[in-house]
Amino acid sequence: MIARKPIRVMIVDDSAIVRQVASEAIAAQTDMRVLATASDPLFAIDKMRKEWPDVIVLDIEMPRMDGLTFLRKLMAERPTPVVICSSQVDRGAKASFDALAAGAVSVVAKPKVGVRQFLQDESESLVAAIRAAAGARLRRVGAPLPRPKLTLDDLPAGPRLTVNADLTRVVAIGTSTGGTQALEVVLTHLPEAVPGIVVVQHMPAGFTDMFARRLDGLSRIRVREARPGDRVEPGLALIAPGGRHLQLARDGGGYHVGVVDGPLINRHKPSVDVLFRSVARTAGARALGIIMTGMGDDGALGLKEMRDAGATTFAEAEETCVVFGMPKEAIQRGAVDTVLPLHDIADGLVAWSRGTLRGE
Repeated sequence: MIARKPIRVMIVDDSAIVRQVASEAIAAQTDMRVLATASDPLFAIDKMRKEWPDVIVLDIEMPRMDGLTFLRKLMAERPTPVVICSSQVDRGAKASFDALAAGAVSVVAKPKVGVRQFLQDESESLVAAIRAAAGARLRRVGAPLPRPKLTLDDLPAGPRLTVNADLTRVVAIGTSTGGTQALEVVLTHLPEAVPGIVVVQHMPAGFTDMFARRLDGLSRIRVREARPGDRVEPGLALIAPGGRHLQLARDGGGYHVGVVDGPLINRHKPSVDVLFRSVARTAGARALGIIMTGMGDDGALGLKEMRDAGATTFAEAEETCVVFGMPKEAIQRGAVDTVLPLHDIADGLVAWSRGTLRGE
């Protein structure tokens, strides 16, 4: 059996402490090694000419060239998985969204003080982010998505239903690594006349409100961060706040959401499994569950419960996932009716809402 080559990691940060502690965390792993460190992107570019890294851990605020400028240049010329590790992304700073929009696989918020202790305590999170990034599929910024292997003609037909004003229908979406871009593709391609949508995107506290506001400005549907007791309404997408679980509850002829604290589920809060399980128990066959790009298996069990309760379920296809982790787990557990490339998911959702897919 041929041993897999270790993940080659470059650390680009102007803090010597960050470079040292991050290097120690990476060196302790058997499946990765530190290729090089650099105090700013220009030094990094010189070193990358000799050997190209598999993953870059990148700060944002640095001398000579800032991290976002370097990230955009990198993604336009030679896309490489990047994990942003910066105090600039703490508490939902605009830099966090800018980094994800520019092509970063994930962001890790480090504090402005106590960095050494933080990185030591949170080394597992950083290492997990590097592993996820190493398996990411990246495209040049602006490059088209790959052509689909499936079309909507491949989907199972069902009885036609009039559902635009049906408050008992609901769509639940779960995603993680790469999900900010995937959600933008899906939500911005939806018409106003779709059932209410509830979303879990793995994000830290403080970032989801800004993310929802941006999607709201780009989409025909309304998008906002969920608040306790919000009603689920047609043409509205509610996104789980970072650091809180989102649950669906029945409300007369429709639904409302609960936004609750609680333990990490599958290492996440919000957790896709928490949302999907509540949808399975509350909406049953009147729901559509969609699982998209992400590392790990959060959502696979909940999506299976949704399907067992009669819901229709989609998973994003491997060829368009940034990380084919969560969808793969859901498929392997028999939780998925149909696998669709990212650019077909919005059409699939609309077809389901119009009753041209499997109905009740």
